[in-house]
Amino acid sequence: MPNTNPTGVVMPSVGGKVSSSALGRAVVADALRGVDPVGARGAEASTDWRHDYLVHFRRLVEAGLPSREAALTIARDGLASLHERMRYRSGTDGAEAPLSAAFAVGGEPLRTVTIAGRGKAERELVVPYRGRLLAGRELDLQLERWVSAGIIEPSCARIVQTVAANPGWLALEGHRVVVLGAGAEMGPLRALLRWGADVVAVDLPRPAIWERLQGLAQRYAGNLHVPVTGEDRGADLLHDLGRVADWIEGLDGRLVLGNYVYADGALNVRVAMAVDALTVRLRQRRPDLGLAFLATPTDVFAVPDDAVDEANRRYAEATGIGRFRRPLRVLSAGRLLTRNYPPELYPGVNDSLVPQQGPNYALAKRLQRWRAAEARAAGLPVSLAVAPATRTRSVVKNRLLAAAFAGAHRFGIEIFEPATSNTLMAALLVHDLNAERPAHEHPWQDEAFAAAHGGLWRQPYSARSALGIAVLMGIGGARG
Repeated sequence: MPNTNPTGVVMPSVGGKVSSSALGRAVVADALRGVDPVGARGAEASTDWRHDYLVHFRRLVEAGLPSREAALTIARDGLASLHERMRYRSGTDGAEAPLSAAFAVGGEPLRTVTIAGRGKAERELVVPYRGRLLAGRELDLQLERWVSAGIIEPSCARIVQTVAANPGWLALEGHRVVVLGAGAEMGPLRALLRWGADVVAVDLPRPAIWERLQGLAQRYAGNLHVPVTGEDRGADLLHDLGRVADWIEGLDGRLVLGNYVYADGALNVRVAMAVDALTVRLRQRRPDLGLAFLATPTDVFAVPDDAVDEANRRYAEATGIGRFRRPLRVLSAGRLLTRNYPPELYPGVNDSLVPQQGPNYALAKRLQRWRAAEARAAGLPVSLAVAPATRTRSVVKNRLLAAAFAGAHRFGIEIFEPATSNTLMAALLVHDLNAERPAHEHPWQDEAFAAAHGGLWRQPYSARSALGIAVLMGIGGARG
């Protein structure tokens, strides 16, 4: 039974009730108000946020396209709204306090236990893929196939090839990567340890998590630094922000704060906000701080001109399921297999929000993109990568999404296995910590650069108009 009176970092209560929909409406309205007051009023007036959020999260992107300053205003105002509205509730009197109160909670300081790897550091970029280990020419060929199929952007292939050509980068000498959500399937921890990097792990104080992470650390070559209280390893970001901030602040080396946390439902927003509060705190105390994020492709992004042109070329060719597009559109009153983009309207807006993931997931992921844009504009080193849809446990436990994943290949979408995704994303992180990405005029271009979207940006049909068909075609595969 869910906890109706949670503690730690919490959503605000209004009239004694907590509503994640009310929070989402208010934050989106606050983010839009400075550049799109009509859109802000529309978000505030929503009576069915679970359905309406799809429109308003798209508007958050579209309203920022006219200028760099418009996009940054949306990001800054959205973040400010979240920090003003979110609360901290102690476990003693249950009273709500401002989010900053989370750092006033004391306790025994965390100490560090270091697990030294016993393995030999890998000095070649090797990517697991469908039972094979790709390196050298084999990796180049697969990157070319992905680009040709529209699975990753050409800039993503170039970055991975650059890392492969500079194997000395893999150890990340001089850096300490703080992996928040160290046990996450999409996180870079395993790859970084294989390459001999210095990794700081933060995850919940659950023995099963730390037994597995200790085994990985001992098996590979890197050093794993772990927060410890007494005999317990780990730390709870929802309740222990003050101690975690003090502990990370005291670590040596150039710090990179990597955000890989995830939780279900409204808890995802709470954890994401705990991480963002930690980010703000550490920026005040560690001017050397860098940030790392993974963005989900099931969101709204502005995309390059050539992605729009390729999607429209495929639409015109009408191969595969597209041969039945006309009768399907007639039977569905135009809802099925709609164009991904209007022709020759640049940049294109790819809307791949999936209703089954819900508005809390969208808000948690969007605030990370807002923070990346804001921090990059402030001059901080930022690595944000769009990761492909991946068969993680958290996703495929939803039977509808599992079926959609099983049928996605019918539309030219590739669903990746975790080992492939997290190695590719770790390689992008290694690049960003060793070499600068090109400077772009607009934040949307920073997000689109080196994206590994799995094909969603370059397929002919909008994601939601193909979702139902993918589910039907994938049901048998999902059961298998």
